[in-house]
Amino acid sequence: MPSKPLRFGYWMPVFGGWLRNVEDEGMEASWAYTKKLAQRSEQIGFDLSLVAELNLNDIKGVDAPSLDAWSTAAALAAVTETLELMVAVRPTFHSPALFAKQAANIDNISNGRLALNVVSSWWQEEAKMYGVDFEQHDDRYGRTAEWLEVVNALWTEPTHSHEGRYYKTQNTVLQPKPVRSPRPPIYAGGESEAAKNLIAQKCDAYVMHGDSPEHVARKIEDMRERRERFGLGPMQFGVAGYAFTRESDAAVKTELDRITDVKSNAKGFANYQQWLQGTQLEQSMSLQEYSVSNRGLRSGLTGTPTQVQDQVGRFAEAGVDLLLLQFSPQLEEMERFSDSVICPLNA
Repeated sequence: MPSKPLRFGYWMPVFGGWLRNVEDEGMEASWAYTKKLAQRSEQIGFDLSLVAELNLNDIKGVDAPSLDAWSTAAALAAVTETLELMVAVRPTFHSPALFAKQAANIDNISNGRLALNVVSSWWQEEAKMYGVDFEQHDDRYGRTAEWLEVVNALWTEPTHSHEGRYYKTQNTVLQPKPVRSPRPPIYAGGESEAAKNLIAQKCDAYVMHGDSPEHVARKIEDMRERRERFGLGPMQFGVAGYAFTRESDAAVKTELDRITDVKSNAKGFANYQQWLQGTQLEQSMSLQEYSVSNRGLRSGLTGTPTQVQDQVGRFAEAGVDLLLLQFSPQLEEMERFSDSVICPLNA
């Protein structure tokens, strides 16, 4: 059992699913489905939803639909009551001053439920399609650091001027400020030295790809040490995971076989290969792990209800504050996970 309360979040399926080898997961990329999921998730024990930002669909292929993150977030803010909305933002696609204004307004619509997931872009093809400059890895993190300086200042100061390598503003006024004080929380992930140092200095929470509780515990300790070296207080930690429960080991194996039936000619495979080339990961990736995004299966959150409950407890003991889960089909598996894991742990 968890030694401390742990929050349950989920990835909003803005790409129509998470399984690269299953063409139709019964969870269309549409506003109607997204609204239904968000409202139902509040009722069954979920605390947060992560809305990813990509203009192209890297799960189902570039020709497949994908929802815009920020217009979707604004709409969700108006039709939900308790759900925290962690919305991904890529600095290369957003002017910091204009973005700070937009995000502050969404935070007001939601009455203080907005959070950011800051992502330094990795997809070169998408950048070219949308007319955005694509910089080298460490340069992208340099831009992100300066971008965060501008956004944070505009959220917390009456007026702000900035002149740096990437951005320049003069006597900028931003009203209304965000509801959440001192600012909406900033989450970020990354495994390069540049990423981890930036996150330790500039962000409030570190989110990790799927991994075992043992590996996650070491990553958390590393980030805590970095944070202390910068003279900053504690931060939060989140981990991604792909989750489902079944009543028997045989049924668990059947479901795992279904989702990891790798087809290397799937439409998303080329995008996956480009992502690998554009990132600096701490561990090698297997072709089977391609089947589920964000290394979700490494978290070990698939099994019988008791097995998954125990694994959740191990993550809590490792120092994890938030699990960011993927499900397929989303609504049905979220309902099952709530009944078999969340409700028993909260009883």
